[in-house]
Amino acid sequence: MIVPQNMLVARRAFHTTARAASHVGSAPITIPPSVKIEYPPLSISPDLPMASPMAQRFLRVTGPLGSQVLSLRPSVILNPPASEVPTLSVTVHNPTQKWQNSSWGKTRTLIDNAIKGVSEGYTVELRLVGVGYRASVEPIPEKFRLLQTQMPRKATRRGPGSPPYVEPPPPVDRINLKVGYSHPVLIDIPTDLSVTCSAPTKILLKGIDKQKLGLFAASIRKWRKPEPYRGKVCHACSL
Repeated sequence: MIVPQNMLVARRAFHTTARAASHVGSAPITIPPSVKIEYPPLSISPDLPMASPMAQRFLRVTGPLGSQVLSLRPSVILNPPASEVPTLSVTVHNPTQKWQNSSWGKTRTLIDNAIKGVSEGYTVELRLVGVGYRASVEPIPEKFRLLQTQMPRKATRRGPGSPPYVEPPPPVDRINLKVGYSHPVLIDIPTDLSVTCSAPTKILLKGIDKQKLGLFAASIRKWRKPEPYRGKVCHACSL
């Protein structure tokens, strides 16, 4: 149906305040003295596709707790710190373009998370709430570790422009969860994460990669989702 122009109704907004941007990308990143950064080419053509060899830019952040490698999009420009001001700023070639502006704040946040991870680390605390709920960390039996080394391991599928894949060593420890099932739930612990149980109902996760730590915490919480009637749950404190 075609509506005449004089019958069109103006769209009303729910609020009258102006839309404000967060400006996360323009905020400078403070670099601690214990952190070292290996910079790729600071600026390249933003029209290069991510699969192009010339667009492969990787930023390596090294600190006292470990090292991380980040992939940078061609539209991102790095401004390394001067000798008297230890701050790193991130910009893009054309902030008015949506596809460049969307990666501006994300890249700045990923670099800031990597710097904090290798210098201070991240911690997530999981709490088990339920009758009989228990958790413990135990070593994986030798026969199971031998079977893991004999099984073929597939590399994780990665998109164009991702950092080179490094196969992690096989896990050594695992989490033994008792969360109301007739069998214990056994979860292998990645070698780059640290897991301790200060109490039978508390699990403390530590790591330098914020994303990997959050994904591992989510893989534990999925075994017991919140129950609205009895209040049984496996929940986590924020990162």
